[in-house]
Amino acid sequence: MAPLIRNKPPQSAVSEAAEERSVSKATALSPKLIYEVIRREGRNELSRTNRSVVWSGISAGMLISLSVLGEAIFRTYLPNAGWRYLVENIGYSLGFIAVIMGRMQLFTENTITTVLPLMQERSLGILADVARLWTVVLSANVIGAFAAAALFVFTPAVPAEVLPAIIALSEHATGMQPIEGFWRGIPAGVIVALIVWMLPEADEAAFFLILTFTWLIAAGDFTHIVAGSVEMAVLVLHGSLGGMQAAFEFFLPVLLGNIIGGTLIFTLVAWGQVRDDVEENEN
Repeated sequence: MAPLIRNKPPQSAVSEAAEERSVSKATALSPKLIYEVIRREGRNELSRTNRSVVWSGISAGMLISLSVLGEAIFRTYLPNAGWRYLVENIGYSLGFIAVIMGRMQLFTENTITTVLPLMQERSLGILADVARLWTVVLSANVIGAFAAAALFVFTPAVPAEVLPAIIALSEHATGMQPIEGFWRGIPAGVIVALIVWMLPEADEAAFFLILTFTWLIAAGDFTHIVAGSVEMAVLVLHGSLGGMQAAFEFFLPVLLGNIIGGTLIFTLVAWGQVRDDVEENEN
């Protein structure tokens, strides 16, 4: 009986398969694939119960306070030199790193993740889901922000020498004219949406991606509604900012700026570059 001969794939075929795997791994995700990743994430967020979203949003509002605390600590202990401004703003990134990498609900992330499903499935049902999620997340973020601010103001949790820096940062953030706060909110909304767009491709670089671009928000003196809500809450609880002034001169203008930057500018541009591919597949 002739010995059995096992068929082996040609060496060239093995090499080609290995090369294909290497190329596939190294190839960047196309805009269409990035869109699909974020769209599916948005659909998942829209299907979550209010209870889970509320607790996630409160956690995000509380932990974003690390941005204010981190910046205040750098300002307190660094020497008063010309370079201090750029270095202290690294502290602003801490809260965003905790919230985004911890997968908590941050309102400005939802200006892109939940809107992309609406762009593809334009219906009153999806629009109502987006409005519900935005309302719940933003409210929960503000509740968490006030809880963190209460910890800063009413307890000795924060060292006494750091509290003046927190108050000074808060006065600067909320002291802009409403129209200025609105316009500075637009770049912040664009930057956060950009972070969300880049994260599917970031992998191990996610930490540095968030660090770099949220540092840019602080260094550029742009306004962010959730981190700013902590600063607003600090002054309201401290008694140096009235509720009506906080709502109409800071909160609403910055909120509108973030929405325009994250949704009307970045998300519509992102949708525009993938629309033809998505609608072609649907047809």
